[in-house]
Amino acid sequence: MNPSSSVRPNILLFVADGMQARTASPDSPCLTPNLDRLAARGVRFERAYCSTPVCSPSRGSLMTGLLPHNHGVLEVEHGRDPDQCVLRDDKRHFAQQLVASGYATGYFGKWHVERTNRLEDFGWQVNGVKSAEHVKHLGKGDVGGSMDLDPALSRWIDGPVPGYRRILHYGVIDTPPEERYPQLTVDDALHFLEARDDAAPWCCTVSFSEPNEALVVSRSTLERYDLDAIDLPENRCDDFSGKPNLYRRVARATADTTDDEWRMARACYYGRITELDEQLGRLLDWLEASGQSENTLVVVTSDHGRYVGAHGYDAHNFGAFEEIYRIPLVVAGPGVESGVVSEALVQLGDLGPTLLEMSGAPGIPEADFRSFAPLLREPEENAADFSTAYAEYHGTRFPLCQRIWWEGDWKFVFNGFDFDELYDLADDPGELTNLANLPEHRERVERMMAAIWKRVRDTGDRAILESHYLSMRFAAIGPAFENE
Repeated sequence: MNPSSSVRPNILLFVADGMQARTASPDSPCLTPNLDRLAARGVRFERAYCSTPVCSPSRGSLMTGLLPHNHGVLEVEHGRDPDQCVLRDDKRHFAQQLVASGYATGYFGKWHVERTNRLEDFGWQVNGVKSAEHVKHLGKGDVGGSMDLDPALSRWIDGPVPGYRRILHYGVIDTPPEERYPQLTVDDALHFLEARDDAAPWCCTVSFSEPNEALVVSRSTLERYDLDAIDLPENRCDDFSGKPNLYRRVARATADTTDDEWRMARACYYGRITELDEQLGRLLDWLEASGQSENTLVVVTSDHGRYVGAHGYDAHNFGAFEEIYRIPLVVAGPGVESGVVSEALVQLGDLGPTLLEMSGAPGIPEADFRSFAPLLREPEENAADFSTAYAEYHGTRFPLCQRIWWEGDWKFVFNGFDFDELYDLADDPGELTNLANLPEHRERVERMMAAIWKRVRDTGDRAILESHYLSMRFAAIGPAFENE
């Protein structure tokens, strides 16, 4: 899209929760015909990363183009007192920039960025967010206490030690997908789109809790999968040798999960994504029927990934592994090349700056991320300019410090609570062998740690920048390394 064009693109942003990047690949057993249909006329990124593998701070980065330490939400918004993990109101959001340039905006479904749910304050003119209580009382089979589960195809988890509440891991219900939360969210979004009767361009975000949370799927969807043929991650039996001890401790929670239970969990996970894909198809069909497909940028992504058996884990809250940091990202529409698979490294926080550039709207002041619009226009010519990525992790209820740097196929994890990690993703995609402590990689470790310190300095991450105290001198090199 040439920003000087008189026709400005509409924007449809489709955001899943906890969708692993691999599920969007053509060789994945996960059934996503509509996502494949979109990718055929756009760019699919194989190496897209979130800024952190936690819902609220990651979604905050999407909205603001800032890293969590700058937008203020360091972990899930409901896990702290009201004066903690607050989205800073002096930061511009990409939706506010769109409104200032003449766009109509609407947001539907899951917000989970901050706790007021006053999206009008952040540039979303039509607020279609469903609160947690609203979803809980839909009575449509999406929340543990109100659903009619098939006990033979469901799994509840107790423990592994006394004192933890019983939680649902996966389950099957007879409620059809069209009566459940994703369908109702898309219904609201379609009402917003159908009511547009002026010439102003629009931006519509449709956001979901799926496929995260308890893996509840409709029976009709599960029947599309052959349970015996469901894949199991090759790294599910990771013994975490040479890795932080915390990883072993976290793995205790799912240590008794059998291969058959993992297959069932993964089938339900894939099924939830398939149900989302059907909702994507409804939106794509509407765009085509209304004649707006050719002038609408469509983006499909997720806030973070999910393990579902990888490294023996589920959920997404601990570990620096690819399954929770790498996310799906497909972009199609005006000004975007068709049928391209890109290995360039891009990030969820880059989306705001990218959409603003593609729309001709003003950018986000002092953003930590950058536009990858050049990649959409000319993917091969610009790929070399997108060869690194960066993420930060502040813990989930249990404060931890991790900073991650990707450089081509190499990945370095600085751990502020244990020894560091280094992986060669080309030779070891399952991240089973930590190379950080081998002397032959010392130079690489120092260079990648220096890149982390530079990113820390450039983005004002003061918490770890000021770590010259004697008790904090455990990084491979110190914060002032480049200045010495």
